[in-house]
Amino acid sequence: MRTRTAKLITLFLVGSVFALVLLVSDRPVQVPQPPEPELPRAVVTMGDSTISGEGAGDYLPGTDGRDGNWCHRSSEAMVHQLRLPADVKRFNLACSGAKAGTVGLDSASDGGRPSQAGQLARLAERYRITDIVVAVGANNEPNFVGVLNSCVRAWFTKSSGGCSRRLQNEWPDRVAEMRPKVADALADIKNVMRRAGYSRDSYSLVLQSYASPVAPGIRPDLRGLSGCPLRTVDVRWVRDTAVPQLSEGLREVAEQQDVRFLDLARAGYGHEACTAPSESADTEWFRRLAVDWRDLEHDERASHAMQESFHPNAAGYERIAGCLEDFLPSGRQQAECVTTGDGSLRVAPLDGNSAEPPQGESSATVTPP
Repeated sequence: MRTRTAKLITLFLVGSVFALVLLVSDRPVQVPQPPEPELPRAVVTMGDSTISGEGAGDYLPGTDGRDGNWCHRSSEAMVHQLRLPADVKRFNLACSGAKAGTVGLDSASDGGRPSQAGQLARLAERYRITDIVVAVGANNEPNFVGVLNSCVRAWFTKSSGGCSRRLQNEWPDRVAEMRPKVADALADIKNVMRRAGYSRDSYSLVLQSYASPVAPGIRPDLRGLSGCPLRTVDVRWVRDTAVPQLSEGLREVAEQQDVRFLDLARAGYGHEACTAPSESADTEWFRRLAVDWRDLEHDERASHAMQESFHPNAAGYERIAGCLEDFLPSGRQQAECVTTGDGSLRVAPLDGNSAEPPQGESSATVTPP
């Protein structure tokens, strides 16, 4: 009797499982599919002003204040100066002033700017994306633009100790508060790509840091409204402390998220704003204090009149693009851009990372020199 009961229970369980299988099999499961190999390849840049092209001029229609769009996406932005094969498309999703939430999927936290990760999702369906380069974080708690503005005010008011006396103690905490937000943005990007069918080894994701636009070598004749109204003590702190600490915070995020990292902290050395005579200003890679007097005549544009100040110029973006060209196919997980004697940037190991790069991980998008 006990044996018969056991058989009945077994038959009941098998029948239940079979019925469940039939029920589930009637519901199609959506499985991500990898991008078709024949789709056109594409490189995408995402982030804030330092990658949108702010400071380079020649902004694309619709991004120069029209209908409140101040993204300042320039035709001279870094992505447009990369030497790529003719069949590789370029997309610049970056927007001047963007915070990490906008780069990710939380655009509601950034004044309702359109989500760049959302735009990436649509591109990932139409193109085979091989490289994504991200520059973000400075507009969050560090508020790097606000720091420079406060340093300009310190020059005007001749405040004791300059802006750096107040900022130097709180800066590490600002960087620490930024880190999880950048991490969330990178996680959103990876999730968008995963849902589009991409495996992590099918594309390169790079987090890029920031270069110092100023240095203690400001020429005396340019230390004013015609150039760089900043005190030596403040620009020394910006270049030697604030920017390296910001880069270190971003490097830690890149390691946590297992993405590649390109350090630009020293990328502007010797070519910062106001370090060259006016007749040789083309050797500078960053804009000096820039005021659009026409914008000051209109209330809705006045707050953006100095937006281009202390950003890379077209030459600066060209040099950064050259360094990125070397980094993308190198396979290195981390590196930095350093200046050379011939007025260019080259890739150098970061933190002693001098081992040979791993084989088989290089991007196939950059045209060899």
